[in-house]
Amino acid sequence: MSGIVATPIHFPHQHQDPRLSPSHPSWFFHRALVNQANAYQVSYNTINSAGRKRKAEDEEPPVEDRMSISPSPSLHQRPLPAQRITKRPKPATSGRPLPLPRLLETLDTESLRSILQTICQRHPGLGSEIEQTAPRPSVSSALAVLKQYESALQAAFPFGGDPSSDYAYNRVRSTLTNLLEALADFTPHFLPPNEPQASQSLSFLDSATELIHRLPDWSTFQHRLHKQNAYEEISKAWTSVIQEAAKRAGGIHIQYGGWDQKLTKHNQQSGGKLQEAVDEMGKHLGWMGGQQTAQHHGSRGDDLSSVRQELLSGTYGSNLPVRVGPW
Repeated sequence: MSGIVATPIHFPHQHQDPRLSPSHPSWFFHRALVNQANAYQVSYNTINSAGRKRKAEDEEPPVEDRMSISPSPSLHQRPLPAQRITKRPKPATSGRPLPLPRLLETLDTESLRSILQTICQRHPGLGSEIEQTAPRPSVSSALAVLKQYESALQAAFPFGGDPSSDYAYNRVRSTLTNLLEALADFTPHFLPPNEPQASQSLSFLDSATELIHRLPDWSTFQHRLHKQNAYEEISKAWTSVIQEAAKRAGGIHIQYGGWDQKLTKHNQQSGGKLQEAVDEMGKHLGWMGGQQTAQHHGSRGDDLSSVRQELLSGTYGSNLPVRVGPW
């Protein structure tokens, strides 16, 4: 035992060449230490990489984050090609006329009426089509037009002076003619057979007669002929409507509504120029047992003194017809 000499372990110095010769005494020992160190290093790297992998799996980002991560980082660094923007030339702004609907919106009633009249004169066939398409004028609409003509007549009178003088007549002659022509055109429209309803005809004639009453009374006889002719025409219109209304529904339209009283008042205001129409009204009302019969019996009932005298004398009812036969 004492004869065995222990060989000390020799560690090479850091600055010495680690590549020892196999013949060196400590080469085998150095080689064993190196192999053992390498084994330890391999085992450590394996354990460490497994831990890092598990940690990476535990901290794996959600699907949204993984989807947002680009698999190729180089794509973010790659410059995108510049987008080519082509500018199309805009058409130059130029003037153009208005569309027909917009043009019609800018026209007033007078301008639109003038255009329609001009078109109908150039194309006569369009006139009948417009008459069939346009709504039927009502009494109120016709009277509104006549009211406008009357307002124009009143506005044409000169300020001051005599309104019935020849000077005033010359100033308003054109507007007076327009009013009388409009009245002459509207009146036949509301007469039978064009107007089937007697109430509409009588309503228009009542207002039209009031308009004639308001016409000026000129000092010159020739100028007064306009108003006299208007009375004659309106009297004929009243007569025509009364005759036609008496044939329909037993004349109920003239029997009720107080038209006989209105016509009588118009006749008095015109100075008897509507007497022809008044006579026609009385004829039909008398045939239907209307006003004349009522006036006859009313005169007896209103004369209280005569009734009292007949009762006292016992002659009351002697002039009444006596019924014969069973009661």
